[in-house]
Amino acid sequence: MSAPVVTRGLTKRFHGGQVAVDAVDLEVPAGSVYGFLGPNGSGKTTTIRMLLGLIAPTSGEVELLGEPMPKAHLRVLPRVGALVEGPAFYPFWTGQANLLRFDAADRTADPKTRKARAGEALERVGLSNAAGKKVRAYSLGMRQRLAIAVALMQRRELLVLDEPTNGLDPQGTREVRHLIRDLAGDGTTVFTSTHLLAEVGQVCTHAAIMNRGKLLRQSTVADLRAELRPRLVVRTPDLGAAAETLQGLGVTELKTTEETVEGDPGELPIEKFAAALVAADVRIHGFGLERPSLEDTFVALTGEGFDVAE
Repeated sequence: MSAPVVTRGLTKRFHGGQVAVDAVDLEVPAGSVYGFLGPNGSGKTTTIRMLLGLIAPTSGEVELLGEPMPKAHLRVLPRVGALVEGPAFYPFWTGQANLLRFDAADRTADPKTRKARAGEALERVGLSNAAGKKVRAYSLGMRQRLAIAVALMQRRELLVLDEPTNGLDPQGTREVRHLIRDLAGDGTTVFTSTHLLAEVGQVCTHAAIMNRGKLLRQSTVADLRAELRPRLVVRTPDLGAAAETLQGLGVTELKTTEETVEGDPGELPIEKFAAALVAADVRIHGFGLERPSLEDTFVALTGEGFDVAE
């Protein structure tokens, strides 16, 4: 099966010369949960709008489900569910009534199956018990799940979600994460943008890192985690002696905090460091190799910090 999302040299330049997206080449594997990762303002939403044909690229190509966009939008978009900045619901209507309203606006939707499909979509996002409740009484997490239900009123091969957990409390965030996993488990390819590293680490199988309009890296999440070498971390009150001993054994990129000394151990076996520290009378309160986090990977690629909040 061909990749559901492919871009080649995708570029968007706004009036005044500002480049929001700069020659981005994406390839999203079928059946993946693909995290489109980057800080706010990195070009994620602009890219998604070009994917869906909502705005035209300045240059470059987009293919969704093997078809060119926006040329084939009438054939492609009925097979794609999308949540971009969330639909505006009627607050005094029920969740089910809102779904029926959105479906009625879809020219490809079958009115004979509308009510049944609404019930299935609400069940799929865990809102069956709230179907008759007015949307004004919904929590923010429930509204996000209802927005995803709109995208699921018909069977979709690809789901595109722009910041689906934005503004949610921890419980709402967990609910949406579980839903994304369930959708992927049913065979739907999920393309989700986020500025939260926790989203990628806990939900995604693949990821791309955007910064200032450029695509810096795309790969599996496992490969991103493995990209940086593990670091040797020693927790000790004898910081100076520990640093001197490790440096003598060839440890590079040494960094000292209030309680630890850490650095790149190179290829020397870890037990050699332990023996040398003991021989130098360094008191060891903690010792081991630590794998770099996704935040470490991002900083290594961009030189910038990142939002790691839940």
